[in-house]
Amino acid sequence: MGTDDGPDDMDDLLGDKPYVLCELGEHDEVVEHAARLWTAETEPPKSLWFLWTDSPGGHRIHHRLVTLPLCPVRIHHVRENYRQWCGLYDDHPGNHSFHVRDPLRDAYHAQIRSDAERAYGSAADDPGLHGDCDER
Repeated sequence: MGTDDGPDDMDDLLGDKPYVLCELGEHDEVVEHAARLWTAETEPPKSLWFLWTDSPGGHRIHHRLVTLPLCPVRIHHVRENYRQWCGLYDDHPGNHSFHVRDPLRDAYHAQIRSDAERAYGSAADDPGLHGDCDER
C-alpha cells in the first residue's frame, strides 16, 4: 500500500478512530464491510479504506487496508445549486453514499445539533446565520 501522499503519521490517523462503522449500508455477507479512513488530495482522489469480513459468530476473520479511487458518481441538487459526490470507493456494491441511511450516524448528528443548540442557542435566534438575504 503506497502512502507517499498520505498522512505523515499513520498511528496518529488511526489513533483518532477508536472504532469504524461500515459505510456501505445494507449488503450481503459476501461483500466486505468498508470504512474510509482518509482521502488523498490527488487527481483523481484516492482514499485509504479499512475492509473486513465477519465470521458467522461475529468474530472478524479478515481485515485489510487498501487504497482505492473514489466513486466518480455525483448528484446535482438543482434547488440548492450544489453537487454531492458519492463518498464510497469506485465500483462499490449497492447504493451510492448519498442514498445510504445510517440510523446510528443520524442519531449521532442529531445529538450534536441538540448539544450545539443548548450551548449556543438556536440558529433561528441568530439573524447573522441566515446571510444577507432580505425575504419580503
